[in-house]
Amino acid sequence: MMNAEQKIRQFFDDYSKCFNASLRDGAAVDTKAVRRSFADYFVESSPAGVQGGKNGLLFGFVIPRGFRHFRRIGAAGISLADLELARIDDHHYMARASWDSTYRKKNGAQRVIRFDVVYFLTLHSGSPKIFSYITADEKKLLRENGIA
Repeated sequence: MMNAEQKIRQFFDDYSKCFNASLRDGAAVDTKAVRRSFADYFVESSPAGVQGGKNGLLFGFVIPRGFRHFRRIGAAGISLADLELARIDDHHYMARASWDSTYRKKNGAQRVIRFDVVYFLTLHSGSPKIFSYITADEKKLLRENGIA
């Protein structure tokens, strides 16, 4: 039987595998797996503002569009460089993830960019679900690295 922290670490391992599989050229995006990673309602905060969304049909529709965008700008894969977990209570954790994202530039060169994301997870259903996440200015970071 896995404890909560083991479940969360496995969750992020599975999340990165799903993300990477969805980035492969011609690959079908596993929309159901992505949707299973999120709670019924979730909130994102970034320098662009705060947005909330229902994990429903519209979310399922936009997921493949997001992966097409990632492919278009040269995203080749992600790997979890670091994961810090903080228990909030028996059903909630905060996770600070550092993702190393690999991009292929138009000239063929590869660039690895580290993105830090803070996730808030619920374990109410028994498996981790993202109910909120906070990102830095990812568009700015991509521009500074000659990606977008």
